[in-house]
Amino acid sequence: MPDSPTPPPARLKKGTLASVVGLASAGLLLMGVPKEESGRTVAVDFAVDGTAHVEHVSGPQYLQAYLDIAGIPTACDGLTAGIRMGQRYTEAQCAAKLEAELVRHAEGVMRCTPGLALAIPGRDHARAAAISLAYNIGVGGWCASTAARRINAGQIRAGCDAMLAWDKARVNGVLRPVKGLTARRQRERVLCLKDA
Repeated sequence: MPDSPTPPPARLKKGTLASVVGLASAGLLLMGVPKEESGRTVAVDFAVDGTAHVEHVSGPQYLQAYLDIAGIPTACDGLTAGIRMGQRYTEAQCAAKLEAELVRHAEGVMRCTPGLALAIPGRDHARAAAISLAYNIGVGGWCASTAARRINAGQIRAGCDAMLAWDKARVNGVLRPVKGLTARRQRERVLCLKDA
């Protein structure tokens, strides 16, 4: 999704991802997070009011709960909140849950990272990278991170570089680097650096 000016907030429906982070960042997130979490490709269209329509194109869909690498019940595109083993979801339910979780994470990231404010031009990619990271590590982890502190200080490149530290997971009680997380952090850093 190309960088484009965000329509005036009055035209964007409150509660949509686009109203929280702008259309460009919303598009990057709604396409990027499914790719990162599930390895699937989606198409995203926005209505004039910022309402998103996410359509599955290819790749796996996890419509039934499974245990992730850390043994946490997960479904759809990396969703863990309220997920229990044995649950099943439709594509529409997964799309709605994805946007709701992205909105929740985006609101938290935007609250603690004024360096990513919509009023600051040229932050679409850094904003999307930060929210993608927060979606994976939690808003609290993001807000307490060196990456957030550096971005808030206007040090975008240094903030993007600091994202690389978040490549570990607790597996069998031991915190260790995970190849997939290392690769994801590198991709998020590259996305973030487009605004540096």
